Amino acid sequence: MSIPASSSVDAEAVPEATGPRGRPGQARPFAGLIEPVLVEEPVDFTFDGSVARGHAAAAWVWFARDIAGSDIDFSRVEDGSLTAGDLEAVLPQLLAKAGDAVAQADRDDDARRRLRVQLGGDDVFERLPTVLGALRNRALLDKAQVFGRAINGLAEEAGLVAALQSMPKQDKMAAAFLMHAAMGQIANPTRLASAVLKISGSAAEAAVTRAGFAPVIDAMLAHAQNQLHLLQPSGPFADIDLVCRALERFHRLARAITSHVELERSGRWGMILGRLTRRVSERMEPRLRNILPDLNGAMRRGREGSDRLDPDQLLAALNGMYLLATLRDCKDSLALNAIFEQTWLQSGQALEMHLNRGLDLLRANPADVIVAKRLDVGIKMAEVRFNPEYAETLRRARAAAMKR
Repeated sequence: MSIPASSSVDAEAVPEATGPRGRPGQARPFAGLIEPVLVEEPVDFTFDGSVARGHAAAAWVWFARDIAGSDIDFSRVEDGSLTAGDLEAVLPQLLAKAGDAVAQADRDDDARRRLRVQLGGDDVFERLPTVLGALRNRALLDKAQVFGRAINGLAEEAGLVAALQSMPKQDKMAAAFLMHAAMGQIANPTRLASAVLKISGSAAEAAVTRAGFAPVIDAMLAHAQNQLHLLQPSGPFADIDLVCRALERFHRLARAITSHVELERSGRWGMILGRLTRRVSERMEPRLRNILPDLNGAMRRGREGSDRLDPDQLLAALNGMYLLATLRDCKDSLALNAIFEQTWLQSGQALEMHLNRGLDLLRANPADVIVAKRLDVGIKMAEVRFNPEYAETLRRARAAAMKR
């Protein structure tokens, strides 16, 4: 994967989902007990093994305020100081009370209306059983993450097959939570998809579903969707490393599905993946269109007597090269072929032109610090856009020009 050279994060690591910043109690609903199955907005595709953080936060307020009563100090919920251990101590009886409230809402229209108001809307009301299900299966979530990490260490497919066959497929809710929590730890979902097909005996969606492994593919789709919020940041100070890792993660998950499962045009998984592909591509297209203008703006010399470096513009151009290189690796999972090919070609031509011009200027005036620094950034871009060997050749040419 092409990532900024300054990054110290393991290139094979799975990107962690980051919650919204705000009040601590909202950022970590239920004191973090169901964190492994929380996903960020936007959530178009709902999966029984995951819960949108906003829905969980609303349910948490209801749970702590209206269900717990004096059993939980609500001020500690608001400031985020309530610990998982504090909640665990009272959780069994509170879950029973919450279950009674949901059951009453199922029987009584007035109770249902009150509960909807308390929760803040129909969307949260509809997802409340999933939230409570995650709490009831909380002990499974940590084990599921261990299971996911263990899968990374299984070298043989036979071991993967055995691990998958140990899934609690009869309990659909537990299986969904297990796979979502585990998938967040699995670095290479392609191996998992291959093992699923071996057990299912067919690549057809219906066969995978009959074999009880639909939660595996659903979890892949849910995690692919959960990269969307990481692709939104823009501007010169956006975390381009995070964006690139999210793109690669989306690509790995999408390729795990498309390279193993026979997706029908009108099939559920095919339609979901098609929508996700469009959403990711829509986020990337404006960034692609900015790459060439950013490059030209950063590398173009100012007017005579007014040449200066613009750090923000240089950073935006360098970030654009990292993004472009990552998109090259992930383009098979996106709908950006035409604009990518155009940008890839034009950026290469423009960068070479600016580098040659910069070397000529440096040869003419080796003491020009501005030109030298701009050329340094251009060489970094060349290393990303072309290859390290070409960048090293440019560095030698730069050094020779400065010795004149």
